[in-house]
Order: sequence, then C-alpha cells, then structure tokens
Amino acid sequence: MRSHVDLLGLLHLVWGGIGLLLAASLLLLAAGAAAIARTTSGDPLTAGATALLFVVFGAALALGGCANAWSGRAVRRYRPHGRTLALLLSVMNLFVLPFGTALAIYTFWVLLNNDARALFEGTLGSDRLVRP
Repeated sequence: MRSHVDLLGLLHLVWGGIGLLLAASLLLLAAGAAAIARTTSGDPLTAGATALLFVVFGAALALGGCANAWSGRAVRRYRPHGRTLALLLSVMNLFVLPFGTALAIYTFWVLLNNDARALFEGTLGSDRLVRP
C-alpha cells in the first residue's frame, strides 16, 4: 500500500501543478482583456467584465492548485493532515471530469484502505515508517 500512497502523493502534486499553470494562463488572459478594456474607444465594459472573471477563476485555480500540491507533499510524508486534506479536496475533484474524477476515486480507494490508514496513524512500527 505504501507504493500506492507514494503514487497518490505524486499525482496530487502533478494535479496541483496543472492547476497552477492554468491559473497563470488565466491571469495572463485577464491582463490582455484589461489592456483591451483600456484601449477600446467604445464600451470597455465587456472586456472589463471578462478580465474580472478571468481573475476570479484564475485565483480559484491557484488556490486549488496550491492546496492539491500541498496535500500531495503531505501525503508523501505520511502526515495525517495531508490525508484529511486530500480526502476533502477529492470531493471537489469529483466534479472535474474526467481526470479529477479519476484522481478522486483513486484517492478514496487508497486513503480509505485500512493499511493506508495505519501508515498515517503510525501503527505499523517505526522500522517501516521511516521516510527520507
């Protein structure tokens, strides 16, 4: 089960990185929309509203990406709060089709297993729990 937990942590790190890349691209699009709003001689309201929406969704993606990356790092270190956060984030990832759903199902399968739970609670003995 240890290999599944390590893979799950890595997948959460990658998923968080993808979220951060998407957030950066949306923030760049927001800057472009804001520039259009400033230079348009007509009604800049539409471009301004678009820029605002890009910023809101970019900030949400950045927050989710950071949370997923942080939980992935904590899961790889067998921290109990990382397990809890990964399970909570997986509920939200269920609605991100198809990759978020697959990650959420795999997260539930791995982290709700009794062997994985024992890894995070530290009941397997100190010789198996050593982590670099």
